[in-house]
Amino acid sequence: MIDKQQVKFHFSKNASNYNQYAHVQKKMKDILIEFMLQNNKDTFKVKNILEIGCGTGYLTRALTELFPSAYITAVDIAPGMITEIKRKFKNNSIDFICGDIEEINLNNTYDIIISNATFQWFNYMPITIKKLYTALNPNGMLCFSTFGKYTFRELNECFERTKQVMSIKESISSGQPFYSLNELSTLCEDTAITEINDDEILVHSKEIFEYEYFNNCKDFFYSIKKIGATNSNKDRRPTSPAFIKKVIDLYNEKFRENNKVKATYHCLFYKMIKL
Repeated sequence: MIDKQQVKFHFSKNASNYNQYAHVQKKMKDILIEFMLQNNKDTFKVKNILEIGCGTGYLTRALTELFPSAYITAVDIAPGMITEIKRKFKNNSIDFICGDIEEINLNNTYDIIISNATFQWFNYMPITIKKLYTALNPNGMLCFSTFGKYTFRELNECFERTKQVMSIKESISSGQPFYSLNELSTLCEDTAITEINDDEILVHSKEIFEYEYFNNCKDFFYSIKKIGATNSNKDRRPTSPAFIKKVIDLYNEKFRENNKVKATYHCLFYKMIKL
């Protein structure tokens, strides 16, 4: 389970740093926009948009340019992010809401519900997917990106190797688990068909891999910290300095390319259209 209070705290604290370090998330935004428009650019007129996890507003900006006549409801769980985005937008057609989309009651319906790199923070994915899908207008679209199971595979491998070396049997995780594309697709489609009793949906999905390179593992850890994406699992076990040192040493030794260490991002994209 994700500790949402920790999520609020970490992202609020690092709101002013986010754009400087969120390189992969920005690439995902560009791919998400292209993915959303593919085969759908002229199929319906967009009047109402719900954006989940608006952050500092780089996706919000793109939506205002693509759909200048649309009304956007932009939601983020972190108060610091809402403060940051409000500084950038003076637009009466955008309503900024600070809240957890898993807890918010949706009283409106939308032509597009979109989210970039946020769904990995959900605790109740099927319930939330059902709520969002139900809030779509006819021909409306739920389109989102999230991180997949091979994200930070290097770090996960170093954690597992360190546990073996130090003879630790308890569960110690570097972060929350992620879905594979097949698992995510099955979850979304089963939710739409069984929970909502709607088999009239059109689905598209894709996955890509992005990579970042750092001088060393500590710089990699620092970049994660500066966007607020730290381990927020409720059941996370504390790790000793010796454990972390061994993880860092292994990472620097095993995953170095051209004098840089590598970090993998497994990026999933999913689109559901309500026919």
